[in-house]
Amino acid sequence: MQPTKSSAENSGASTEQYNGFTAEERAAMKEHAQEQKKASAQRGSRAEKEAAAERDVLAKIAEMPEADRVLAERIHDIIKTGAPDLAPKLWYGMPAYARNGKVVCHFQSAEKFKSRYATLGFSDQAALDDGAMWPTAYALKGLTPADEQRIVALVKKAVG
Repeated sequence: MQPTKSSAENSGASTEQYNGFTAEERAAMKEHAQEQKKASAQRGSRAEKEAAAERDVLAKIAEMPEADRVLAERIHDIIKTGAPDLAPKLWYGMPAYARNGKVVCHFQSAEKFKSRYATLGFSDQAALDDGAMWPTAYALKGLTPADEQRIVALVKKAVG
């Protein structure tokens, strides 16, 4: 009896097997689970929890390779200044900024998923809607003063 072809072979699609999540993706999910456990175990006032969350974000930024760290530090400052009502928190091991516990934007280092550039991403909580299609992530290789002004405008628009 002849083995049957897979549906991918029948459709002419790639015959590569899906092997699940990459090691980097699995690590990010594990970090997220640890973040959730830590957050639920923390006791204290809201201000104490927010201060601890910001310390965690700053510690994560400090661990980044220099190129990513410089970008992440600047993004952190821009968001803290431009949208002070967003609270820093870790999200899948990345610095993120949330309103009412929901992530509005986040920084992803290039090193995190072995990418050639870092990204500033926005979630569906961000009020960036512009017609039927708009960008939700921006590649970052450096920041000029004009880039910083654009990020300030994006973050302000994102928080409404």
